[in-house]
Amino acid sequence: MFADRVKNLSASGIRKVFDLGASLEDPVNFSIGQPDFDVPEKIKNAAIQAIREGQNSYTVTQGIPTLRENIKKQISQTRGVCPEECFVTSGVSGGILLSLMVLINPGDEVIIPDPYFVMYKNLVELTGGIPKYYDLYPDFQLRPQKIAALISEKTKIIFINSPSNPTGVLFKKQDLQEVAEIAKKNDIIVISDEIYSSFLYEGSYDSIYTYYPEKTILLDGFSKSYGMTGWRMGYAAGNKEIMEKMTTLQQFSFVCAPSVAQYACNDAFDVDMTPYIDEYRKKRDMIYEGLKNKGFTVEKPSGSFYIYPQTPWGTGSEFCEAAIAKNMLVIPGKAFSNRDTHFRISFAVSDEKIAEGIKILGELAESKG
Repeated sequence: MFADRVKNLSASGIRKVFDLGASLEDPVNFSIGQPDFDVPEKIKNAAIQAIREGQNSYTVTQGIPTLRENIKKQISQTRGVCPEECFVTSGVSGGILLSLMVLINPGDEVIIPDPYFVMYKNLVELTGGIPKYYDLYPDFQLRPQKIAALISEKTKIIFINSPSNPTGVLFKKQDLQEVAEIAKKNDIIVISDEIYSSFLYEGSYDSIYTYYPEKTILLDGFSKSYGMTGWRMGYAAGNKEIMEKMTTLQQFSFVCAPSVAQYACNDAFDVDMTPYIDEYRKKRDMIYEGLKNKGFTVEKPSGSFYIYPQTPWGTGSEFCEAAIAKNMLVIPGKAFSNRDTHFRISFAVSDEKIAEGIKILGELAESKG
C-alpha cells in the first residue's frame, strides 16, 4: 500500500517520548527542544497588529520583501557575506526538505554527522539519497579528515550543524575552514543548519557560510531564538540558482511561510535577546556542573540548549527507560546516532526542574554503577 520511500519511516524517537510526557503527571521533561520562554511582547504585539490590519492572506512564496531584506542584512553582519538570495521557509525543517528535494537524485551520497539531528538521516533516505556518517565521538568536534575520507564520485552534500543538536558543541573556526576547502575542491554543496546560532555561551560564532558562500545553503530562523517554535519561521540563503529552485518547489508544497508571523518577525530584529541567553548560560552551567558532580562523562556545550552525557551503565535506551520509571523524560542516543551510548537532555526548563533532574540522574547513576 505504501510508497517505497516511506516503508522504513518510523516515528521520531523524540516525538515518542514527547507524546509519553502527556501521560505523566508533572514529569521532569528534558525531552523536547523548545525554549521555555514565551515570544517577547514586542513581537506578539506586531503579530496581533498584523492580524487586525488584515495581513492574513498568502504572501509571495519567497516571503515579504522587508523581512527578506532584514534577513540579508543580519547575515551580512553575522557571517560577513551578503547572500545572493534568500527566502522565508516554514521552519528550518522546511528548508532542509526543500534543499534535499531539489538537489538529491537516487543514489547520491550525503555526508552527515554522527550524532545528527533526527531529520537528516530520514529526509536523505526519503529523497533517495544514501547517508554516510562522519564520526564526532568522543568530544563531538569536527575532524575534517574524516569527511575527506568519505568523499566519493557520488558525494553531493555535506551537512554541518553548529551549535549541534543533540550535543550543543560548537565547531571550531579552523575545522570549518578546512571542510569548506574540502567541499570547494570537490565541488560539493554544504547545507549548514545554524538554527541555534543565537544560543552561544562562549567565544564568537563562526559559520562555514563565511568561507564557502558560493555553494553553502545557510539555514537559520526565528523559532528557537525567539521562543516561537509553533510559528514555523525559518529562512534559507545562498546561491541564487539554488534558492530560486527551492522557492519554486515551495510554491508546490508549503506555498509560503505563515503570513502573520512574517510581518511580526520584522520586529524581532529590534529585540535584545541577551538577557534570555544569559539565563540559558546559567542553566547550561547548572546542568553541566551537576552532571559532572554526579560522575557523568559529558562535554560542556558551547551553544544550543542541549547536553549529551554518556550513560553510566547500560545502553542509552535502557538508561532512558529507567529514567521514565522515575518520572523523567530524556531521549536515548540511538534517536540521533548509530550508537546507543549516550542520551540527550534539553535544559530549556526551569531551574527547579534542572535541580530535580540532576538529583534523579544521580540516583540512577548509582543504582547500577
